[in-house]
Amino acid sequence: MQSDATMPQPAFRAFAAEIERKIISGEIKPGDALPSEAKLAEELGVNRSTVREAIRVLEQNGFVRREVGKKKLFASLPQSGEISQRLKMAMVLNQVTFEELWEAMYALEPAAADAASRRRTEADIEALERNLADTREALADSLRLTELDIEFHQIVAKATANRAIEAARLPIGELFYPPFLAVMSRLNAKERLLYAHEQIVDAIRKADAPRAREWMEKHILDFRRGYELANLGMERPAILPAGQI
Repeated sequence: MQSDATMPQPAFRAFAAEIERKIISGEIKPGDALPSEAKLAEELGVNRSTVREAIRVLEQNGFVRREVGKKKLFASLPQSGEISQRLKMAMVLNQVTFEELWEAMYALEPAAADAASRRRTEADIEALERNLADTREALADSLRLTELDIEFHQIVAKATANRAIEAARLPIGELFYPPFLAVMSRLNAKERLLYAHEQIVDAIRKADAPRAREWMEKHILDFRRGYELANLGMERPAILPAGQI
């Protein structure tokens, strides 16, 4: 029996992979119009059903789009949300644990706080201040507080002006939603979260990189302690947030 690695790709996947390769390499530029399904089938010597299935895969992955209400196909680049969704699915399917997610967060978030303190703009500071104000008002609402914590870390990541950090932490941060909500619902940790956020924002505002990194490390370590105190088990596989399956 052939292994998955040696089995030949279905024709539609091979075609989709070739189009992706051309877009990534620049042979096909984002915004370029693609031939019709019928023309592509004729050029490749395959059935239209094969092309149609390949186009479906390309659209799902963000490499092809259509104008609303029209059949014309255009090359495009996946948006960060589309890439994040694929990475989240891959991590869940591979049963990545919360321990592994936490280790990745512990590496990324302090680095993000450090970079944000050195590159933040006034708009970033304003966004962080708004988030803090909303967080103070949401201390009694675990669901809203969890959403605001995820938003807080996204704002910090954006303030780094480093697209690699921003893209790398997005799917990990979103997978943290279920366990974070569980911790906020079971433990009285809301005031501790707010205080940590206030310290991080103050350090970023004052361009104090060491202090921003230190408080972010404390914040991520505090989450782990809370998770363990809630007896949730760091060895559990990650799950998708509700509504994303």
